[in-house]
Amino acid sequence: MAEAAFPASESDVADAVADAVRAGERLAITGGGSKAGSGGDLPGRALPMNRLAGVVDYDPAELVLTVRPGTPLAKVTTLVAGERQMLAFEPFDHGPVFGRESGAATIGGVVAAGVAGSRRVSAGGARDHLLGLRAVSGRGEIFVAGAKVVKNVTGFDLPKLAAGSWGRLFAMTELTLKVLPRPETTATLFLSRLDPQEAVQAMAAAMGSQAVVACAAHRPARDGEPSLTALRLEGFAPSVAARAAMLERVLADYGPLNHAGEIEGEDFWAGVRTLALLPLAPALWRINVPPSAGAAVAAVMERLGAAWLMDWAGGLIWAAVDGAGEEVRAAADRAGGHATLVRSSAQERATVPAFHPPAPGLAALEERVRRAFDPDGVFETGRF
Repeated sequence: MAEAAFPASESDVADAVADAVRAGERLAITGGGSKAGSGGDLPGRALPMNRLAGVVDYDPAELVLTVRPGTPLAKVTTLVAGERQMLAFEPFDHGPVFGRESGAATIGGVVAAGVAGSRRVSAGGARDHLLGLRAVSGRGEIFVAGAKVVKNVTGFDLPKLAAGSWGRLFAMTELTLKVLPRPETTATLFLSRLDPQEAVQAMAAAMGSQAVVACAAHRPARDGEPSLTALRLEGFAPSVAARAAMLERVLADYGPLNHAGEIEGEDFWAGVRTLALLPLAPALWRINVPPSAGAAVAAVMERLGAAWLMDWAGGLIWAAVDGAGEEVRAAADRAGGHATLVRSSAQERATVPAFHPPAPGLAALEERVRRAFDPDGVFETGRF
């Protein structure tokens, strides 16, 4: 794939898009390349956004951060951590998912891919924390959406379209994100030896209680080790202790609730985030379903011989299994969800769509939205 000139400013991006429109070319927006193995090959010219990097404005008191899209995710998280704050949707670098070192992910790529970690079940995803943006449409026009304030009710909430768009609508040139205070105390609690159905029921009971659970995940039994169902509490120490005691009562029917040590808890959630708890199989599926359907999908993955992991209280199943695309997608369909092929061999990526085929009505709506921002299909590379 040829590269367009590396844009160093918003006007450079607009010029590059306008040139592509005139030449009838396609542009593939790229960042750090941490998710380059997802989807098919990228035809056309690359539009690298790496030079559009840096912090535009950060106001810790107002919990608002404005950055350019090429800013490394690691730099953003370090910056806000210095103020005892965080990106509440817990974004992560996909490098380890593809067997590479972490550190390449950019904040623009994270938002464009809609990446969110275990806290999504309680704090929402990237779309819920993106307050505003500046971008260049497929016409080469610069536009602004949203605002640099937390409370904003003016007009259509266009920033939500950016999260999960994977660069198929417009090229973001500036993002404004809401940040939140970092919790003073974190505690991880484990239930062991639950089957998937029991785990989903326990996680639902915990999430539905007044304990304000931040994260809920389940790792099935493996290599002679029993299954673990994990719950994470966050906040001030006395509150965390009181809510942990509450969960012991709420979940008494599921067995003893064990308190993990700080390092043990951190290692577990890091394993969920980087998928270190799964083998690095050629094919990796990300299956999103209603949490109540998580156990049924997990049962199908068991029959397929997949290694799997459950997050978001059952709403997200990661499954490592080769050559079972039809079965995986059928299971997601039956559960009212969808399955994304995150990682696979080049041969499989050439024949199996990365995204779950949408229903005809939804596909038509998506097409109208894309054409509204990109009438000439400049950003339609066919990657997905």
